[in-house]
Amino acid sequence: MSEAWLAPVTLEGARVRMEPLDLERHFDGLCEIGLDPDLWRWTTNFVRTREELRRYFDTALREQTEGRALPFATVDKPSGGIAGSTRFANIDRHNRRVEIGWTWVGQPFQRTHVNTEAKYLMFRHAFETVGCVRVELKTNVLNRRSRDAMLRIGCVEEGVLRKYARNDNGTWRDTIYYSVLDTEWPSVKARLETMLERGIMKRER
Repeated sequence: MSEAWLAPVTLEGARVRMEPLDLERHFDGLCEIGLDPDLWRWTTNFVRTREELRRYFDTALREQTEGRALPFATVDKPSGGIAGSTRFANIDRHNRRVEIGWTWVGQPFQRTHVNTEAKYLMFRHAFETVGCVRVELKTNVLNRRSRDAMLRIGCVEEGVLRKYARNDNGTWRDTIYYSVLDTEWPSVKARLETMLERGIMKRER
C-alpha cells in the first residue's frame, strides 16, 4: 500500500473537487450547510452548533496527524460552493484497506451529482493510486437511504454488528458494513461512471 496516505491530496473530478480539509478556508462554508439536524439523524455524532462542528473537525484533523484519517471538504465545481465533507479513515496500510465514511452532503446538494462523483473519486484514489485491496463503508442499520445508496453503486453487504457504537447521547447503535474489493472495483467503477454520465445527460436535456 502506497505511502500516499501520509500526505493530503486534492481529488479533481468533472463537477466535484475533494479538497484537503482546511478549517481556515472551509469552516464557514461547512457551517452554512452542516448544522441541519437531519444530517446527523443516523450518525453517532450530534452536531447542533458551530462549536460542536468545530470539535467534530478537530477530531478528524487530529486523526490525520496520527496517520489514521484523511478528511476532505467536498466542493461543487459548477456553483463553487462547499457541498459537504467526507474522509478516509481507519487506514490500515499493512492489510491494504481503508474506510470511506463520516460523509454528509448539505441539503442543497443532496440527490445531485455530488455524492456519486465524490465516491467515484475516493474509490478510484484508494484502488488505483494507493493500492487498496478493500474499501469499507458502514452506516446505522436504520439508515435505509444510505444502505440503498451503497447497494446501488455495487457495494456488498456484509452484515450487522450489534451494539457496535455508542452515540453522543449514550444510546447504542447497530452498524451494518459494506465493502468493495479490488477485484470488484472495475464493475463498480463502470456503474459509477454510467450513473455520472446519465446525470450529465439528464441535466443537459
